[in-house]
Amino acid sequence: MRFCLLIMAKSPVPGQVKTRLCPPLSHEEAADVAASSLLDTLEAALATPGAVPVVALAGAVRREDVRDALAECVVIPQRGSSFAERLVHAHADIARFGMPVLQIGMDTPQVTPALLESCASFEEAALGFALDGGWWALGLQDPLRASVLRDVPMSQADTGLRTFEALQGLKVHQLPILSDVDTMVDARAVAAQAPRGKFAATLATITTSRLAGASTVGTAVTR
Repeated sequence: MRFCLLIMAKSPVPGQVKTRLCPPLSHEEAADVAASSLLDTLEAALATPGAVPVVALAGAVRREDVRDALAECVVIPQRGSSFAERLVHAHADIARFGMPVLQIGMDTPQVTPALLESCASFEEAALGFALDGGWWALGLQDPLRASVLRDVPMSQADTGLRTFEALQGLKVHQLPILSDVDTMVDARAVAAQAPRGKFAATLATITTSRLAGASTVGTAVTR
């Protein structure tokens, strides 16, 4: 079965992504974390059987590694002022493909091709709740049905529940619950779930660098 795997993504520009990780991370480190999260997500998407990866992108891409990965996908611009509007427009833009859609973000780098393929099997709709009360995945046989998201407040503790309620009238299949990356606690938990990915490697590099820096400062003070 072929389906559109829609990824809502934001270009990893320092100061514009993953700002809730700052502090303890710097804006540059947070952008590196965001980039690695997106790269892991794209890698999984491109390896998912039956998936046609489409990235709805906000912002200009400055990193060569991200540009190279995006070159393998269909890329469309995000449209709209609010995130809810951008979601609605992205789903409407891919309706022309004539395929069911599974939409995810770039904040769940622990996803695997097997998981994404299994999540794409549903009758009318599917929703994957996130541990923070939001949702990480939305599946729709008809992408235009995403118009109900326009009135759903995003980034709230009840966004998942309110999205589920907005989909009433459709048979909604509930997907596995995942943690997305908003805080450092989330980041460490997700890295532990996918220890071989770029996300975990980036987080480990940042941690090692910070520990080395602290050790150098401590040695200088004692001298």
